Amino acid sequence: MQNLSFRVEEGELFAFLGVNGAGKSTTINIICGQLQKDSGSVQICGTDLDRNTDAVKRSLGVVFQNSVLDKSLTVRDNLVNRAALYGITGNALEQRLVELDRLLQFRDLLKRPVGKLSGGQRRRIDIVRALLHSPKILILDEPTTGLDPQTRKLLWDAVSKMRKEQRMTVFLTTHYMEEAADADFVVILDSGKIAAEGTPLVLKNIYTGDFITLYGVTEEAIKALGYPYEPIREAYRVAVPDTAAATKLIVQNPALFQDYEITKGKMDDVFLAVTGKKLTGGTEK
Repeated sequence: MQNLSFRVEEGELFAFLGVNGAGKSTTINIICGQLQKDSGSVQICGTDLDRNTDAVKRSLGVVFQNSVLDKSLTVRDNLVNRAALYGITGNALEQRLVELDRLLQFRDLLKRPVGKLSGGQRRRIDIVRALLHSPKILILDEPTTGLDPQTRKLLWDAVSKMRKEQRMTVFLTTHYMEEAADADFVVILDSGKIAAEGTPLVLKNIYTGDFITLYGVTEEAIKALGYPYEPIREAYRVAVPDTAAATKLIVQNPALFQDYEITKGKMDDVFLAVTGKKLTGGTEK
């Protein structure tokens, strides 16, 4: 890591992006107290990690890239053992399981061995495990890699509800740029240092342009606009620097712009522009 410094606001969805080896998992391990930092300080919920590690750990819930559940035990046994570490037992545990079941729908899995669960089911239980003690900060390290769309939606609906109702902060690493696009703030890490940071909108405005898709036009007319373009099915997509440039084209060529749409660049485009690398799935080493 190279003098890495960032701030996460309470209640926000904070996206921490980078290719494998950029330092994401190293940073998470430092935040969780599993890895000693070389210098600097880590403040979590107003508490210095070095001065009160136990208090910091109690404020965190972590869903790691790889499941830490015991495959030989049932789901209930895994959750009971985990909850006991935080002094949550008996009626308090049962009530907490009821609360979390409303969000993540796992009641029918409690008697099943974890090793018999599907990937999506196991991920649900990973998140339940991380939420048992009602953490103030939920760290999600590539939580939806390999999941089907239905399970991904279930998980994100649950996370969104907890953020709204409990002001829970979510610290996310992901390879799905549509998830990063929904974040309140994004940091892009490259070779252990921050390469770019800002809201998704700010990053898109800085690192990508807009795209105008025009229908029912000729290639000669598109070429005359003087901007890069590509043919797509039954249309042409023109790349312009920003929305102002798009507006100028529309005003100057009203006859051409009869059937069109304007879209901003995507977070994939931002990431590629910042790092020169594509973000692909996989486990960070």
